Amino acid sequence: MTALATHELQSPADLDHNLSTETLRSAFSHFPSGVAALAGVANGVKEGLVASSFTVGVSLEPALVSFAVQNTSRTWPRLKQAERIGISILGSEHTTVCRQLASKEGDRFAGLDIRSTEEGAIFLDGAALWLDTTVYSELPAGDHTMVLLEVHGVHDHSSEYEPIVFHRSAFRNLRTAEGNQ
Repeated sequence: MTALATHELQSPADLDHNLSTETLRSAFSHFPSGVAALAGVANGVKEGLVASSFTVGVSLEPALVSFAVQNTSRTWPRLKQAERIGISILGSEHTTVCRQLASKEGDRFAGLDIRSTEEGAIFLDGAALWLDTTVYSELPAGDHTMVLLEVHGVHDHSSEYEPIVFHRSAFRNLRTAEGNQ
């Protein structure tokens, strides 16, 4: 067995204690995350947002997923009023869709291929996974709110569509190496 090498910091000064927004964004960008579109019909209007803070498998009993939303979001207060919220784990063809759904201007759904349930959950075609959810709980988390969503249904498209990830402030495709599936 090979011993793991440990490297000690030369001094505590090696840690950057400047926790500015820029420093933290840069540091956090080193961790790749999936990208999810959350969408639904609230008060008769299609609402949607994009989250790179989405987490699956928060709980299996009940089935819970989560995401973090900025407290300054103008969309979340409207979207959370939807009876159901559709989550689409965005696929490799959705890079421009991410920017469109995150836009503060115009019709976020213009020209998009979407499907919806009778309860108002909205899903994007070309997504690797669809989850039909409702708001379970919201928890304050500094300048964000952690939102727990209960999953009521799933549809897996991963054999057809590769998900995209957000890493180092850019959308990137996952590529499965031949033979390493």
